[in-house]
Amino acid sequence: MLLLGLLALSLPVLGWGRAFDLGQSTRCVPIPRHMGVCQDVGYSEMRLPNFLGHTSLEAEVVPRSEDWRPLLQTGCHAQARAFLCSLLAPVCLDTFIQPCYSLCVAVRDSCAPVLACQGHEWPSELDCDRFPAQEDMCLSPIQKHTSLFSKGLPQPACQDCPMVVGLPPLKRVLDALCLNDFAVKAKLSRQHLPSGEAEFTVEGRVEFVRQGPLLPYDTQSMLRQWLLINRGCAQTLLRPGHSQLYLLTGTVRSDGTVTLDSLFPWHKKDAHLVLATRKWKHHRC
Repeated sequence: MLLLGLLALSLPVLGWGRAFDLGQSTRCVPIPRHMGVCQDVGYSEMRLPNFLGHTSLEAEVVPRSEDWRPLLQTGCHAQARAFLCSLLAPVCLDTFIQPCYSLCVAVRDSCAPVLACQGHEWPSELDCDRFPAQEDMCLSPIQKHTSLFSKGLPQPACQDCPMVVGLPPLKRVLDALCLNDFAVKAKLSRQHLPSGEAEFTVEGRVEFVRQGPLLPYDTQSMLRQWLLINRGCAQTLLRPGHSQLYLLTGTVRSDGTVTLDSLFPWHKKDAHLVLATRKWKHHRC
């Protein structure tokens, strides 16, 4: 029950500016099964038109919901999906339930930097000033939530694409191991979802060469989040439908964010990478 447990039902909420008129006629329709972003939200019927003014499920609601999938995959805020689905697929009840101003601000502050990293601005139609401030008549934030940036664990940062060094000399690899906080060997993958959207994952086990401040149980998830946040870079690193084994070196900043510095494609013919990881155990920087 992702959303129903958060609703407080009392007075009608304020309007949605020019995008939606609370006085207009609405109807209840089933949430389409292929609208995956808003499945399992705690209810099965939605209002149409929705709070974004969409009147057609297939021409507007479903395609627009898919536009948000790359952001939601990053886990930028625990209530981002509830916030967006309350607008795209509002619950069909006796009163109109919008997100509160405070929920919009919480989601925006966590997710807008990630959206910017993906090359998009926070949409004007999601201007938080459009939402009601009264916490008892709208969808409010859960005070104790876990978001991408509040776990207390090393978190991936938005950054320029790190350097990719093919067939590096031995000294170049050892220098990278010395100058960075960590080094891991990981297989990065780019596959396609049925919708045609690229999906980035980390296949198999992450092997530590230099663990540094990384946590073994969180590193695979952290690297996947890095790929999802830095999608433009990930698309240049990985060919569609392929995976690539990399030696990755990086730094954990004082604020707990992680940046990657160098990526070395791991090829069987590259003896220097194998030799560098063996020598590292006894190497003095």
